Amino acid sequence: MMNKSWDVLELPAILNRLAEYTSFAAGRELALRLTPSADLAEVRRRLAETAEARAWLAVESAVTLRGAHDLRPQIENAVRGRRLLPQDLLNVHSTLVVARRLRRSLTRQGERFPLLAALAHQIDPCAALADEIERCLDERGQVLDRASPELMSIRAELRTAHDRLMERLERIINAPRNARYLQERYITQRDGRYVIPIKAECKGYFAGIVHDRSASGATLFVEPLATVELNNRWRELQAAEEHEVERILLELSGLVAAAAEELRRTVDVLARLDLALAKARYADHLRASRPEMVEFAPHRGAHPGATIDLRQARHPLLDQTRVVPIDFALNDDYFIVVITGPNTGGKTVALKTIGLLALMAQCGLHLPVEEGSRLSVFDHICADIGDEQSIEQSLSTFSSHMGNIVNILRVAGSRSLVLLDELGAGTDPLEGAALAQSLLIHLRQRLVTTVATTHYPELKIFAYETPGMVNACVEFDPETLAPTYRLTIGLPGQSNALAIASRLGLAEAIVRRARGFLSADHLDAGRLLAQIRETQSRAERARSEAEEAAARWRSRLDGVEEERRRLLDQARAEAMAELEALRDELRELRRKLRTAAATPTAIAQAESRLDELARQLAPEREDGEVAVGDTVWLEGLDAIGEVVALDDERAEVLVGTFRVRTRRSSLRLRHRGAERLPDDGEVIVPPPPPVGLELHLRGMRVADAISRLDRYLDEAFRARVPFVRIVHGKGTGTLRRAVREFLSEHPLVGSFRSGQEGEGDTGVTIVKFVHS
Repeated sequence: MMNKSWDVLELPAILNRLAEYTSFAAGRELALRLTPSADLAEVRRRLAETAEARAWLAVESAVTLRGAHDLRPQIENAVRGRRLLPQDLLNVHSTLVVARRLRRSLTRQGERFPLLAALAHQIDPCAALADEIERCLDERGQVLDRASPELMSIRAELRTAHDRLMERLERIINAPRNARYLQERYITQRDGRYVIPIKAECKGYFAGIVHDRSASGATLFVEPLATVELNNRWRELQAAEEHEVERILLELSGLVAAAAEELRRTVDVLARLDLALAKARYADHLRASRPEMVEFAPHRGAHPGATIDLRQARHPLLDQTRVVPIDFALNDDYFIVVITGPNTGGKTVALKTIGLLALMAQCGLHLPVEEGSRLSVFDHICADIGDEQSIEQSLSTFSSHMGNIVNILRVAGSRSLVLLDELGAGTDPLEGAALAQSLLIHLRQRLVTTVATTHYPELKIFAYETPGMVNACVEFDPETLAPTYRLTIGLPGQSNALAIASRLGLAEAIVRRARGFLSADHLDAGRLLAQIRETQSRAERARSEAEEAAARWRSRLDGVEEERRRLLDQARAEAMAELEALRDELRELRRKLRTAAATPTAIAQAESRLDELARQLAPEREDGEVAVGDTVWLEGLDAIGEVVALDDERAEVLVGTFRVRTRRSSLRLRHRGAERLPDDGEVIVPPPPPVGLELHLRGMRVADAISRLDRYLDEAFRARVPFVRIVHGKGTGTLRRAVREFLSEHPLVGSFRSGQEGEGDTGVTIVKFVHS
C-alpha cells in the first residue's frame, strides 16, 4: 500500500469522521490508526465484525462505552510505584464497570455475535480490584471511613477533638469579660489553626499567639493560649488522617499495578469494541451496505482476474442526500477503463469514489453502495490525482505527475489497483497523448487493473481498439450546460467546447472558424466516436425493445394459457353436472330394478363406466400441483400430511391430529389423493388416536420409563407428529443416558438433541422421526 495514495484518496478524512463515533480515547486512537489490509480473510473478518456491531446496535440501541477511559498512563504510573490520584482510581473503576457490562451482554449472545463475543471473552473485569476501589472511595473520590479500621478510628478522634476545640473557643468569645477585647464574635482559621479576631490595641491584655493581621491593621487574629493544646491535637489527628489516606491510595495503586496486564488487555478489547461500534454507527449514517469481498479469479487470458462491481456508489465525503450515485463494474473483457468527459463533469470524483471505497472496504468499513456490490482485495491501491506542482521544489505539474507515476510503476502488479487522473496532462498534447498510450500499454502488459481519466481524443480511439480496455464517460447536458455526474461504461465522452461556446452566445462565425481550424484527423475521430455512441445507443435501444417485446409475449402466453384452462374447467364442470344427473338417474333405476328382483350386472357395468368417465373428466393438474386429498411433504416442518383445504396462496394440511396453515409453495407432492370408490364400496380408515407432543418420565424407574417411551414413540409416529419432547429431568443423569441409548437404536427415530436454553436444557431431549 502507498500512504501517499491514501492521502490523495482522502482516507484520513474518512478516519477522522469515523473517530467522531468513538466513545473514549483508546477507541479514537484505533480509528485514526486504522489501515487497509491486503489479506482477504482479515478483510472479511473486519466486515463481518462491523455487520455484527450493526446487528448488536439494532438489538440494543443504547449500548455505549461511555464511562470507559484509556487507563494506560495510570497503569504505567502504578507500575512505577507512583500513587494514583483518587480520580485516576475512579476512572479505573468506571472502566471496569463498563467492561463487565459489555462482557455480560455479549457472552450471553455468543451464537448471534460470535466475533464480538470472542473479543468480550478476553475482558478481565478484575472484580476484586473494582470492588476494593468502590469500598474505599465515594463517587467524588473521597476516601471513606470504612477504607481501613485505622482511618475510621482517626476520624472518630478527629471529630471529638474538633468538637472540643470549637466548644472551648465558643466559651471564650461568649465570656462577658472578653467582650471588650473582641473585634467581632466569630471563629476563623489562619494557617490551618482556629483563631478569633482581637482589637489591635488590646494585644497586651489578651493571652494568645498572633497568626495574622487585617489589611487595616485594626484586627489581630489570635489563637488563645487556652486552645493551643486542643489546636495541636486537632492538627496532629489531621496529619494522621492524611498519612492514612495516602497509605490507602498507595495500596489501591499497588492493586492496579498488580493487575496491570489484565487492565491493559481489557482497555485494548474495549478499544476494539469501541471501534466496531463506531464503524457500525458510521455505516448507519451513510446508509451503507456490506460489500462482498471475492478472490482474484484465475487468469482468463490477458486479464488479472480482479473484480470491481460497485452499484449506486456514493462518495462518502459528499452530501449523501445530493450526491449522484455511479455504477462501475469490470467484466471478463476489460480491466482498464478510460474515462473521458468535460471539466467539472465528475471524472475525478468518480475516480476517487472507486479508490476510496476499495480502501474503506479493506479497512472493514461498510460502503455507501447498493446490496450486491463486490470487490477484490488489492495488494496496492495507487493513485495520482490532482495538481501537486511545487514552486519550492521547482517541479512542474507534468514533472509532479511523472514522479508519482514512476513510484506507482515500481510497486504495481497484477493484484494492484491504479488510478490515474488526467493521464499525460501538463505537456505538449501530442507527446502527452503518446506517453499516455504507452503507459496504458505497459499497464495492460503487466495485467494491472487501471482506471484513468483524460481529455485526449486519441485515447478514446485507442481504448476502443485495444483488447482489455474500455471507454467510459461522465455525461453532460449541452442544453443546460451542466454535468449530470452520471458514469456510463462503454461509451466515450464527447467534446462539448464548441457547443458550449455557441450556447453561451459566442458569435457563430467565430465558432465556425474554430471548427475550420480542427484537423481532419480530429474531425474523423469525432465522427468515429459519434458513430460508436450511436451504434451502442441503438444496440441498447434494441435490447430494451427486445426485452419489452419478450415481456409482452410472455404476458400474452400466460393469458392464453389461463383462458384455455378456464374454458376446459368450465366444460368439465358442465360435464360433471350432467354426469351427476346420470348417477342420480342410475340410482333410481337400480332401486326400481331391485324391487323387481332384476339382475344388477348391467347396472354395475354401467356404473363402473361412469366412474371411469368421471376420472377422465377430473380437472387437469400440472406436475407437482397439489389438490385436496393429496399427500404432501411440508418444507420447514419436515413432516408429511394430507391437504384438507386450499386457496390461492395458502393451504391447510392435516399433520397427525394437527391442522397446519402454510404457503402452497412450501408443499411438495408425495402421492395423489386416492380416487373415491363407488358408494357401496367406500372404505373409511379411522384416524390415529390423538397424541401429545410431550412425554414426562421424571421420577420413573428406568425399565418402566423405557417401556412407556417405546409405546409413546409408536403412537406419536402413527399420528405423524413432526417432533416430540421427552422430559426426563437432570438429576444424576442415569435416566437421561438410558433414554438416549434407547433413542439411538430405535428404528423410528431420525435424530435427537438436548433442549436449548428456554426448552429445558439437558433435562429435555427433542426427538424427530424418520417420516418418509
